[in-house]
Amino acid sequence: MGQSATTKGSCCESRHAGDLGLRVEEAREKIRAGVRRVEGVERLYVREARGRVLAEDVTSPINVPGDDNSAMDGYALRGADLPADGRRTFRVVGRTLAGETFPDRVGEGECVRIMTGAPVPAGADTVVMQENIVEEGADAVSVGAGEEPGQHVRPAGGDIAAGEVVLPRGTRIGVPEVGVLGSLGRVEVAVYRRPKVAFFSTGDELKGAGETVGPGEIYDSNRYTLHAALERLGVDACDMGVVTDTPEALTAAFRAAGSFADAIITSGGVSVGEADHVKEVLAAEGDVGFWRVALRPGRPVAFGRVGEAVFFGLPGNPVSAACTFLQLVEPALRYMMGESDPRPPHLFEARCLSPLSKGRGRTEYQRGILGVGEDGRPEVRSTGHQGSGILTSMVRADCFIVLEHDRGSVEPGETVSVQPFAGVF
Repeated sequence: MGQSATTKGSCCESRHAGDLGLRVEEAREKIRAGVRRVEGVERLYVREARGRVLAEDVTSPINVPGDDNSAMDGYALRGADLPADGRRTFRVVGRTLAGETFPDRVGEGECVRIMTGAPVPAGADTVVMQENIVEEGADAVSVGAGEEPGQHVRPAGGDIAAGEVVLPRGTRIGVPEVGVLGSLGRVEVAVYRRPKVAFFSTGDELKGAGETVGPGEIYDSNRYTLHAALERLGVDACDMGVVTDTPEALTAAFRAAGSFADAIITSGGVSVGEADHVKEVLAAEGDVGFWRVALRPGRPVAFGRVGEAVFFGLPGNPVSAACTFLQLVEPALRYMMGESDPRPPHLFEARCLSPLSKGRGRTEYQRGILGVGEDGRPEVRSTGHQGSGILTSMVRADCFIVLEHDRGSVEPGETVSVQPFAGVF
């Protein structure tokens, strides 16, 4: 059972005697309510802004494209001149390329050779693709019936209209957003400052890379996992190392982190062991939120506040730490960074090929490997043993198989929800 305490802040203590803790959805709601957005703003060059969150609406000063332009290589002409049947011959009066402007007006029975992206000449409103014309000499082509007025022309402002809010405040800037900003001619953009996130591991048995491991000791993998996850997210991460499992050491670490950080993340020390002092120190130094969430792996996960910083206490088992970070902490940090409505990765359905054991009353995130069946439907199989200490299961996997709170075990052939590890951008 989680330790009972009275909160001093906006978090509410979870009292769930006899059950497994808060539902995942409830935990996310409580975390969101307890997280404050950062307020500092800075200006960055667009090429340096990927991964940051816009602190302003980006309004287009121009139309994109700036002119009606051709979507095809072909011939620009007046749609009113297209034949209803048979063929009609047009006189070729010139040519135009992307970046050029044809100087004259296209008249009745005339056409202009045009390349993709070139502005449509004045008087013309239609492009016939070059595959659909027949050359009738050096300066004439014929067009058959079946073409449509206005076809193959991209209108000015068809992508972005001048004055339009293209990217609203709260948008995380990814690869497509950088491209859009470039298309508007933007050099700089206003973004929210990066939150400062302090993180450390707890445990007398933990050693850092390069140190000698003795009997009963292990290398600390969680700080490496967290550092990589925080770096990918784009926060200002501060690794505070390994803190020994004593109230004095933990108190000093919490006070140091609380003096500068917007968020504090620990791994280990939040279970019910006699040497797990994180909960008691947090209760003395800050506000206690909840200690347990009904999910697997990662039920002993804590949330609270230390000074002005929010606190996330992750389990010590490596897979549990990674899972709870992805499902609970990352969306909260993205909200802190200024994102409008951050959510965990989208789910989709797949046919399960493996039998999956699962107890009701908790949400489970089992590791899976995606594929495509002979019928073209997505399918997923388990990586095998799902122990929370088997970090290599995260390496072999490319998705979570998400088994809902009230669902029981799964038989092969049943449909399950799948959450991919990675996206396109």
